[in-house]
Amino acid sequence: MTRFSIEPDRVDLPSGATAGARRTWIKRDGRPIAALSQNAYRAYIYPLFTPSGVSVTAESPIDHPHHNSVTVGADHFDCLFVYDGHRTERGTYNFYVNETFQGRATGRIASVSVDSEEVPDNTLRIVQRLEWQGPVEWGAPERRILARETRTIDVRTTEESNILNIRSRLEPTDWDILIGPTRHAYFTVRMADGLRVVDGGKIVDADGNNSVQEINEGAATWVTMSATGPHGREVGVTVVAHASPLPTGWYAHEWGTVALNPFLHEEQSIRQGEALELGVTVVVHDGLVSRDVLDSVYDVRDR
Repeated sequence: MTRFSIEPDRVDLPSGATAGARRTWIKRDGRPIAALSQNAYRAYIYPLFTPSGVSVTAESPIDHPHHNSVTVGADHFDCLFVYDGHRTERGTYNFYVNETFQGRATGRIASVSVDSEEVPDNTLRIVQRLEWQGPVEWGAPERRILARETRTIDVRTTEESNILNIRSRLEPTDWDILIGPTRHAYFTVRMADGLRVVDGGKIVDADGNNSVQEINEGAATWVTMSATGPHGREVGVTVVAHASPLPTGWYAHEWGTVALNPFLHEEQSIRQGEALELGVTVVVHDGLVSRDVLDSVYDVRDR
């Protein structure tokens, strides 16, 4: 029996009007879990609900409008263009901030297709294909496609948790690419106002550290952000690191973000014909996340 559904947003707009963003809803038994969203700059997951229906992440908050709930991206993205058969020039781009940042022109991560199927273990598998497009620039008026990404999202639910297992496979197109070092990458989660540490929320990692400084200096397997939500219930988001070929670091802030970032300390190159595969699991929960749920996440995260 099919229990999951994936369907486009239906908004009754006046004739001739168009929405500034698009959403594709992920539901189980008719109840929304999350939505795949697309704006002018990136493809991201928003909203993201607990099983009781509490939305726990923020879309374009006033302090950081480029924080879009659950995102993939990086602000130090370089492309090695080859001219005259042997000369190399470095193009510098930004796939994180909505404006030119530190001299880096703004690119766009655009979803080009979404496929889904139910797989064993009561899981919905979504395969989203995306293009990392450069800006409109001299010599490339139609935006160069600098990389292609395949984003596989496995969605499953428990009574107290909605679990999204996200795997990103990034491949260069016609040129080698370089990413980092930067603090603004790669998987980023932004909590909703009212649920942040500055609003009275809590943050703690798997090693028991409960300050962002300790978390950022550590190498825990997961980080949880939680707070009292509507109706006095505790809600939270736990971000679980996958095994990675790169030295992954945490980069959290009390204003509501936590990032899992393999480009924090070193520049990484991806050559033509290669691919970089990275992953994270996002557990959205009512109450504190249970150890049984985290154990099950460890079982499935690297499939």
